Amino acid sequence: MNSPQASRPLAAPDQDAARSLWEQYAQVHPAAASASPDFLVDQFGDHAELADELLDLVRSGRKTATASLLAEYVWEGEAPPGIGAHTVFCDGDGAPRVIVRTTGLALAGFTDVDADHAWAEGESDRSLAHWRTEHRRFWERVCTSAGRSFTPEMEVLMERFEVVWSDAEA
Repeated sequence: MNSPQASRPLAAPDQDAARSLWEQYAQVHPAAASASPDFLVDQFGDHAELADELLDLVRSGRKTATASLLAEYVWEGEAPPGIGAHTVFCDGDGAPRVIVRTTGLALAGFTDVDADHAWAEGESDRSLAHWRTEHRRFWERVCTSAGRSFTPEMEVLMERFEVVWSDAEA
């Protein structure tokens, strides 16, 4: 997870294209789609380069987990995903690229996130030290932009997922 030096802002996700990708998935996998018919549309990171970098890790199979501050869901008035939930992830330009299905969720304080989760996030050297440094920087930016302050006591929602569809299959 890199800092936003000379970064492009995230483009808004293309909702129509995300719906189209979802419909292609649902046509091929009707039982899976009907078991969880609602889906989220989202992007990784807080700038386009980071979104693309993390999405590339997902597409390569290296990234099978992500983490969010539980407080972000409250600030944004959204419910966190549940097991079996689908998310269409878009690149930094807003184009939908993959659909993932949530396979596991756990809560931990920032300082209690473990090395196994850091490894599953697949970033850089996959170490817990790197995870903590970069996620702290990221969440400090996120909190600042929301008019809040990051604290290590904040709860982290650790999510495991599997890719169930990609734009390459469409």
